[in-house]
Amino acid sequence: MDRIFIVEDDSTIAKAVSDYLGGWGYECICADDFSDITAQFAKANPKLVLMDITLPRYNGYHWCGEIRKLSQVPIIFISSAGDNMSLVMAVNQGGDDFISKPFDMSVLVAKIKALMRRAYDFTKNPDITEHSGVVLNSSDMSMFINDTKTDLSKNEFRILQILFENAGHIVSRDTLMRRLWETDCYVDENTLTVNIARVRKKLSEAGVDDLIRTKKGVGYMVE
Repeated sequence: MDRIFIVEDDSTIAKAVSDYLGGWGYECICADDFSDITAQFAKANPKLVLMDITLPRYNGYHWCGEIRKLSQVPIIFISSAGDNMSLVMAVNQGGDDFISKPFDMSVLVAKIKALMRRAYDFTKNPDITEHSGVVLNSSDMSMFINDTKTDLSKNEFRILQILFENAGHIVSRDTLMRRLWETDCYVDENTLTVNIARVRKKLSEAGVDDLIRTKKGVGYMVE
């Protein structure tokens, strides 16, 4: 089921759109914290975003720009401002399409279907993983924390990815080394220790401490 992230502060409109799209087989997630759309987007990992322009605190153009730092997911702007300038702004900020309020729901569905066909026939949606405010983007091996992007090495990225996949559980050192071996990048125990230290340093420099816990004699985990 394709997931759609709806960023609309009018709860009546958001629910109406969500209910209608649900009838077409889409899974809809509506934003509920308009001070941090990026984190909600990363957690939802949608196939498409519906973005209102007029929002509390920051407008839709701002959040579109923030999402574009993480992903090339299709974004359709929805707004009561249907003038040419709004359309130009939407496209310049990274939007893929625009629909003016009030709109016919069937027209919205047609736009969604057409945009998804164009986007996913030729491109792959980047794999976005989020945990405790840390966002991993496998398309460029990067980490994104509080609007700051940090590039990771292949080993560093894989270590975080594996720990996130097993959040709440201890991952043994043997398991980590075996998974890294599967990526054609063998590491011995000392090299693994060095890589863990580098990941922790990059997390700390981005303002996140104590995310990775050491279970002495066993392995590592994130809560």
